[in-house]
Amino acid sequence: MTRAMSCEISGGREKFETTSVWDPRSECRFVAAQPDEEPELWSEYLAGALNSYTKHEVLEALQYEQIRDGTSSTLFFVAVGPDGSVNGGMRAQGPHTRVEQVHAISEWAGRPGERELTAMVADRIPFGVVEMKSAWVADGVARRKELTRSLADVIVWGLELLDVQFVLGTAADHVLKLWSSSGGEVSSRIPPTPYPDERYCTRVMWWDRRKLPIGPDAHRLTRPAASSHAHGGDPVRLSRSV
Repeated sequence: MTRAMSCEISGGREKFETTSVWDPRSECRFVAAQPDEEPELWSEYLAGALNSYTKHEVLEALQYEQIRDGTSSTLFFVAVGPDGSVNGGMRAQGPHTRVEQVHAISEWAGRPGERELTAMVADRIPFGVVEMKSAWVADGVARRKELTRSLADVIVWGLELLDVQFVLGTAADHVLKLWSSSGGEVSSRIPPTPYPDERYCTRVMWWDRRKLPIGPDAHRLTRPAASSHAHGGDPVRLSRSV
């Protein structure tokens, strides 16, 4: 099973211990780490994101040059396959302390909903707001559909690891149902925006820690997994032989 991340203040920044959990649905080990603590994994995550966003002609949304040094990402999450390859991932920004730090607001800049989104974020920041961004899944990997569904559960894992009440995400129409499966709710108060370009109809989604799905059908990456030790060794410290 996974354990809560231990942290300490290092140079004014919280330092988290790399942690991981086996996901039997996707047959991948999901790893959460800081970019400077796992630079090799971070590079593999970036390479996969760059390839995916380039292929879909949405490189602007990735903001590769701005994020590549890792300083804007509190944590990143990757799905490591049985052969050790990185098959997908996403990253977290925050917890935010000021509205101006929230990238989603720039996606609505000058468009209907900007004022409402700004107010919504300001109301939630005192309770902890993290953004989840730059999600991708590699083409041609085994159990890709299952991996994509489990990637949605990473959002909830990040919420719990970073100990905040809210996760904010923006998503195009074609992935709204997927993200909703992990407890995300589309904000009806914010009209969609054509981000990163006119081909997309992007919506605001919130995850509220108080309203997450419960019960036996609520898939959780944080749920104890009896098979953890049988698939990759130590479930907390990542082994690159996973």
